[in-house]
Amino acid sequence: MSKKKHEPVGHHYIAEASGCNPKIIASVEKVQDILVKAAEIAGAKVWAISFHRFPPSGVSGVVVISESHISTHTWPELRYAALDIYTCGSHVDPEKAVLYALASFGATTSHITEITRGIEEGDLKFYHSSVTWEENFRRRFGNEPGK
Repeated sequence: MSKKKHEPVGHHYIAEASGCNPKIIASVEKVQDILVKAAEIAGAKVWAISFHRFPPSGVSGVVVISESHISTHTWPELRYAALDIYTCGSHVDPEKAVLYALASFGATTSHITEITRGIEEGDLKFYHSSVTWEENFRRRFGNEPGK
Protein backbone atom coordinates (compact mmCIF):
# COMPACT_ATOMS: atom_id res chain seq x y z
CA MET A 1 0.00 0.00 0.00
CA SER A 2 1.48 3.37 -1.00
CA LYS A 3 1.42 6.35 1.28
CA LYS A 4 -0.47 9.42 0.09
CA LYS A 5 1.46 12.69 -0.02
CA HIS A 6 -0.57 15.65 1.29
CA GLU A 7 -0.58 19.30 0.25
CA PRO A 8 1.37 21.64 2.56
CA VAL A 9 -0.65 22.94 5.50
CA GLY A 10 0.27 26.60 5.01
CA HIS A 11 2.49 29.36 3.70
CA HIS A 12 4.31 31.76 6.01
CA TYR A 13 5.83 34.98 4.69
CA ILE A 14 8.27 37.01 6.77
CA ALA A 15 9.25 40.38 5.32
CA GLU A 16 11.75 43.01 6.40
CA ALA A 17 10.56 46.27 4.81
CA SER A 18 13.17 49.02 4.43
CA GLY A 19 12.75 52.63 3.38
CA CYS A 20 9.09 52.79 4.42
CA ASN A 21 7.21 56.06 4.54
CA PRO A 22 7.44 57.08 8.23
CA LYS A 23 4.14 58.99 8.11
CA ILE A 24 2.32 55.86 6.96
CA ILE A 25 3.94 53.35 9.30
CA ALA A 26 3.54 55.68 12.31
CA SER A 27 -0.23 55.85 11.83
CA VAL A 28 -2.26 53.19 13.62
CA GLU A 29 -5.23 53.88 11.33
CA LYS A 30 -3.21 53.68 8.09
CA VAL A 31 -1.33 50.51 9.07
CA GLN A 32 -4.56 48.85 10.18
CA ASP A 33 -6.35 49.81 6.95
CA ILE A 34 -3.44 48.52 4.86
CA LEU A 35 -3.31 45.12 6.57
CA VAL A 36 -7.10 44.64 6.49
CA LYS A 37 -7.06 45.48 2.76
CA ALA A 38 -4.08 43.10 2.29
CA ALA A 39 -6.15 40.30 3.83
CA GLU A 40 -9.05 41.09 1.52
CA ILE A 41 -6.78 41.21 -1.56
CA ALA A 42 -5.41 37.78 -0.62
CA GLY A 43 -8.96 36.41 -0.46
CA ALA A 44 -8.92 35.87 3.31
CA LYS A 45 -11.82 36.29 5.73
CA VAL A 46 -11.13 38.80 8.54
CA TRP A 47 -12.23 37.69 12.02
CA ALA A 48 -10.59 40.13 14.44
CA ILE A 49 -8.43 43.26 14.35
CA SER A 50 -6.17 44.62 17.10
CA PHE A 51 -3.70 47.50 16.66
CA HIS A 52 -2.03 49.93 19.03
CA ARG A 53 0.68 52.57 19.24
CA PHE A 54 4.00 51.24 20.47
CA PRO A 55 5.95 54.01 22.24
CA PRO A 56 7.45 56.24 21.10
CA SER A 57 5.97 56.08 17.60
CA GLY A 58 5.72 52.53 16.27
CA VAL A 59 2.62 50.52 15.50
CA SER A 60 1.97 46.90 16.46
CA GLY A 61 -1.00 44.98 15.23
CA VAL A 62 -2.60 41.80 14.06
CA VAL A 63 -5.42 40.92 11.72
CA VAL A 64 -6.77 37.50 12.63
CA ILE A 65 -8.10 35.79 9.53
CA SER A 66 -9.95 32.50 9.25
CA GLU A 67 -6.83 31.19 7.50
CA SER A 68 -4.47 32.35 10.35
CA HIS A 69 -2.99 35.88 10.72
CA ILE A 70 -1.30 38.99 9.36
CA SER A 71 0.81 40.99 11.80
CA THR A 72 3.29 43.84 11.86
CA HIS A 73 5.50 45.98 14.04
CA THR A 74 6.85 49.27 12.73
CA TRP A 75 9.77 51.56 13.56
CA PRO A 76 9.01 54.89 11.79
CA GLU A 77 12.26 56.45 13.03
CA LEU A 78 14.16 53.71 11.15
CA ARG A 79 11.75 53.65 8.17
CA TYR A 80 11.44 49.91 8.90
CA ALA A 81 8.52 47.51 9.28
CA ALA A 82 8.50 43.81 10.13
CA LEU A 83 5.64 41.94 8.47
CA ASP A 84 4.41 38.40 9.14
CA ILE A 85 1.70 36.68 7.11
CA TYR A 86 0.66 33.07 7.65
CA THR A 87 -2.18 31.39 5.79
CA CYS A 88 -3.55 27.87 5.71
CA GLY A 89 -5.49 26.32 2.89
CA SER A 90 -5.31 26.79 -0.85
CA HIS A 91 -8.02 29.37 -1.56
CA VAL A 92 -5.99 32.44 -0.50
CA ASP A 93 -2.93 34.06 -2.09
CA PRO A 94 -0.72 35.37 0.73
CA GLU A 95 1.92 36.69 -1.66
CA LYS A 96 -0.62 39.23 -2.94
CA ALA A 97 -1.09 40.43 0.64
CA VAL A 98 2.65 40.72 1.19
CA LEU A 99 3.29 42.73 -1.97
CA TYR A 100 0.30 45.01 -1.37
CA ALA A 101 1.31 45.75 2.24
CA LEU A 102 4.94 46.43 1.36
CA ALA A 103 4.03 48.76 -1.50
CA SER A 104 1.44 50.52 0.68
CA PHE A 105 3.99 51.04 3.46
CA GLY A 106 6.12 52.80 0.84
CA ALA A 107 8.94 50.27 1.20
CA THR A 108 11.80 50.83 -1.20
CA THR A 109 13.27 47.36 -0.67
CA SER A 110 12.32 44.22 1.19
CA HIS A 111 13.92 40.96 2.22
CA ILE A 112 11.19 38.29 2.00
CA THR A 113 11.24 34.69 3.19
CA GLU A 114 8.47 32.29 2.23
CA ILE A 115 8.24 29.21 4.42
CA THR A 116 6.09 26.37 3.15
CA ARG A 117 4.83 24.72 6.34
CA GLY A 118 3.33 21.39 7.17
CA ILE A 119 4.89 19.43 4.33
CA GLU A 120 4.19 15.73 4.78
CA GLU A 121 4.94 12.72 2.57
CA GLY A 122 2.48 10.16 3.92
CA ASP A 123 4.20 9.37 7.23
CA LEU A 124 2.60 12.12 9.38
CA LYS A 125 6.05 13.63 10.02
CA PHE A 126 5.91 17.30 9.09
CA TYR A 127 8.66 19.62 7.94
CA HIS A 128 9.02 22.97 6.20
CA SER A 129 11.06 24.45 3.38
CA SER A 130 11.96 28.06 2.69
CA VAL A 131 13.04 30.39 -0.08
CA THR A 132 14.28 33.97 0.37
CA TRP A 133 14.49 36.84 -2.09
CA GLU A 134 14.85 40.62 -2.31
CA GLU A 135 12.32 43.01 -3.83
CA ASN A 136 13.17 46.50 -5.06
CA PHE A 137 9.89 48.40 -4.83
CA ARG A 138 11.22 51.75 -5.98
CA ARG A 139 11.93 50.27 -9.40
CA ARG A 140 8.88 47.98 -9.42
CA PHE A 141 6.20 50.35 -8.06
CA GLY A 142 7.77 53.78 -8.57
CA ASN A 143 7.85 54.49 -4.80
CA GLU A 144 10.05 57.28 -3.58
CA PRO A 145 11.10 57.63 0.07
CA GLY A 146 9.00 60.03 2.12
CA LYS A 147 6.05 60.27 -0.29
